[in-house]
Amino acid sequence: MADKIIKVLLVDDHQVVRRGLRTFLEVQDDIEVVGEASDGAQGVSEAESLRPDVVLMDVKMPGTDGIEALRRLRELDNPAKVLIVTSFTEQRTVVPALRAGASGYVYKDVDPDALAGAIRSVHAGHVLLQPEVAGALLAQEDAGQGTGRGSTLTEREREVLGLIADGRSNREIARALVLSEKTVKTHVSNILMKLDLSDRTQAALWAVRHGAAG
Repeated sequence: MADKIIKVLLVDDHQVVRRGLRTFLEVQDDIEVVGEASDGAQGVSEAESLRPDVVLMDVKMPGTDGIEALRRLRELDNPAKVLIVTSFTEQRTVVPALRAGASGYVYKDVDPDALAGAIRSVHAGHVLLQPEVAGALLAQEDAGQGTGRGSTLTEREREVLGLIADGRSNREIARALVLSEKTVKTHVSNILMKLDLSDRTQAALWAVRHGAAG
């Protein structure tokens, strides 16, 4: 069905990388590459005009980099999920990107099937939080920052937070806890407010950081 096609925008300053990503994705029945951009500013402009479901975004680009582009997309309330595409050597730059609103990351040498799976995962509302990113976060953050805020969470909110950290969507959390999706959304909103976080990606990071993940 056409309404199930995931629209993807590629943002990378290397044409060969964009071409490779497009080649990977064109064989997928449920994924369509709707556009390309060579830097962050163009990526933001294209995301606003094309309204993709998922943006594959490089971190390091001349001019406007991926992190600044993420911030601009958030300021514009653009609903696209952003999946960072990076090299292993840029691993530590991913944590600021996650803080800026990215839903996860993949490496540039990712297997085609894994790339398609990652796109489907973030499109479904999951958070791609791999151990390397959690480790980088732990290394960079102040050990005492925000430790007391978790005590304000109710037992149910802690359960929801643990499932967010597991990468579950609201629908999956609702099913697991036998709740309505509306109730889950309310719990998620309360968690973000109490922990002073802006989105569920940051909530997942917080859960890993403070041992609240399942």
